[in-house]
Amino acid sequence: MLCLTFEAMAEERTTTITSTIVMEHHSIRSQYLEREIIVDVYRPVQFFSPEIMNLLLINDGQDLVKMPFDEILDKLVSENEIEPIMCIGIHCGVERKREYGTAYSSDFKGRGDRAGLYSKFIFDELLPFIRKTYNAPSFKEKSFAGFSLGGLSALDIVYNHADEFSKVGVFSGSLWWRRKGYNDEYNDETDRLMHLQVLNGHFYPWLKFFFECGALDETEDRNKNGVIDSIDDTLDLIVELKAKGYTDQHIKYFELEDGKHDVETWAKAFPDFLKWGWSKR
Repeated sequence: MLCLTFEAMAEERTTTITSTIVMEHHSIRSQYLEREIIVDVYRPVQFFSPEIMNLLLINDGQDLVKMPFDEILDKLVSENEIEPIMCIGIHCGVERKREYGTAYSSDFKGRGDRAGLYSKFIFDELLPFIRKTYNAPSFKEKSFAGFSLGGLSALDIVYNHADEFSKVGVFSGSLWWRRKGYNDEYNDETDRLMHLQVLNGHFYPWLKFFFECGALDETEDRNKNGVIDSIDDTLDLIVELKAKGYTDQHIKYFELEDGKHDVETWAKAFPDFLKWGWSKR
């Protein structure tokens, strides 16, 4: 494991505050990814002890700023809808298509080849930084979420490190991520990388999955069944999960009829995800 010296990691902090939420901006120098990574921390103004605080990591943290996520979280917290939660928005870099994906394998174009390094950043650099900065040696539970390719990345990390996580949120997930091109004898049953991992994986009874799809996510329909590929790929993955032993108690599928592949749609769905995962009611 990489030995980290936190004093050598560049860090700047600026703070904004809503009625219930503090948002702090940090810059972390990753030795694995060889770049500065912007991290936004959304935490309750009233800082709860780690034993009752939940931690949610979120890929594509730059999209949270556009929602704006602090207002979404502030409303849920002020109305006492959800349990105490600290959310970490991890901004992507210019090599997003290399750092996100599946650590198991690159896709047919070689994308995702740095996904393993991104996982190392999460476990060996980001989480130790959060624990040290916020004096939180542990949390009640840890979860991960993401949008599009960031959703695939979150799912890949959670499923392959189930001992670390309890929930995952996948918004318009890039579950088409595949090891063969469609014109290269591609087969749904054997070539979608996340589906393969679940097929060959294990049942972790504590894991829970939230999948959001928009009926207008895309227009592609490769098997001409009248269902767009993003929905087909998501529903097929749910079938694989259920074949492993997961049930409707573990899986929430949330489809927005007017949902698109954009931040506005994900902002509409995010309160449902937070209430699904951490509702007080």
